[in-house]
Amino acid sequence: MAKYLVQVIVLGAQVVTRAFTRAVRQEFAASQAAAQARGTGRAAQESAAASSLAGMSLQEAKQILNVTSMDPVDIHKNYEHLFKVNDKSVGGSFYLQSKIVRAKERLDEEVRIDEAEKSSKDVN
Repeated sequence: MAKYLVQVIVLGAQVVTRAFTRAVRQEFAASQAAAQARGTGRAAQESAAASSLAGMSLQEAKQILNVTSMDPVDIHKNYEHLFKVNDKSVGGSFYLQSKIVRAKERLDEEVRIDEAEKSSKDVN
């Protein structure tokens, strides 16, 4: 009986080890693909740092302000509208207003990074 119990335990450990190894490989591949998609330049590093500091990803900021492009005029227009609509004096939410402000700050930082990258490419 003990022999079968040991075999079951060993077999179970092998299955778990294989599954864990496969999961680590998949996560590593996904991480590499994400790094390739982001790029490897200074702008990508600055964008990642901005996401970390703002506590908000670029995608989330775009969704909050309902913009698809990084056009500063569209960003500002949507920001102004959403900020006024969510003003506490008209029954809005301070929490939503703060999310809107953080989203605009995140997008403004991304626009700044994009402009800096373009100007550095123009110099070269």
